[in-house]
Amino acid sequence: MTTQDLQKKVLAIGKLDAVRKLDVGAQVSGQLKHLYVKLGDKVTQGQLLAVIDAQQAESRIREVNAILQDLNAQLRQGLAERRLTKLTLDRQHTLAKLHVISQNELDKASAELEVKNARLETIKAQIDKTIASLESAKINLDYTKITAPMGGEVVQITTLEGQTVIAAQQAPTILTLADMQTMLVNAQVSEADVIHLTPGLKASFTILGDQSKYFHGVLKDILSMPEKINDAVFYLARFEVPNPDALLRLQMTAQISIELSNIKQAMVIPLAALRKKLADNLYQVIVLKKGKEEERQVTIGIRDNINVQILSGLMLGEEVIISSSYQEKTL
Repeated sequence: MTTQDLQKKVLAIGKLDAVRKLDVGAQVSGQLKHLYVKLGDKVTQGQLLAVIDAQQAESRIREVNAILQDLNAQLRQGLAERRLTKLTLDRQHTLAKLHVISQNELDKASAELEVKNARLETIKAQIDKTIASLESAKINLDYTKITAPMGGEVVQITTLEGQTVIAAQQAPTILTLADMQTMLVNAQVSEADVIHLTPGLKASFTILGDQSKYFHGVLKDILSMPEKINDAVFYLARFEVPNPDALLRLQMTAQISIELSNIKQAMVIPLAALRKKLADNLYQVIVLKKGKEEERQVTIGIRDNINVQILSGLMLGEEVIISSSYQEKTL
């Protein structure tokens, strides 16, 4: 039995994604007149990415402005007519006091003023509605200029110059931006291993292109919804890693190790030395003592794929015999 650092790990395969990735879409319909970026371009927040043909939006603004001018003219006319009607009513009141006109004529003059007031209220309401339509038309004109909602890299272009986008029900995607400075690792963990995971565990991985370089992070969360692959059930355990050198790319394969426990200078023997299982964490081993074999019961702790921690039953330096018929499935 010897001493060495021993780690209990969960191994998994996963894919890389960007922590922040956004589909940039169009909120108005029309032809994509200009696309100012290409795949791989780095953009900053607010940068102009594309322009949709603005003729329809500009035409709508002119149309609504014309309606608004007409309504303002009607308002001015209505105000003038109301002033005239008010003067007429004042004169009718004077004449009525002198018994020159009948009460019926006075009532008609009063009713006409009420009609003028109601007409003015209708025009004012139409003006308010038209102003709102004008503001909406101006917003739609602004929507023809598509700007970057965040800084990042152009990782996909869905719509090309000259194509028509239709924003009837949902915003059609023009392109996709990703912030590649921080990557999200999606580890596919088997249902047998996922029960051992909790947020905060240390995780690391290598990529196929350079298996000597390790990237490190801390487990962020474990998603509740499983994925089924060839009848096997997996859960996504996620963690983030910085990507300052831009070595990591979208959809790269990650060979992941999640550390469950780590014991410094643990007393260990090879897994293959374990014989009969006697109880939970209690096994039989064969010790070679003065050239003779001796059965011994040992209590085990954590294990990796090669060694197992011994908590009791052996002394440091004692030799154990490795079983030639060892199979890990007996553990």
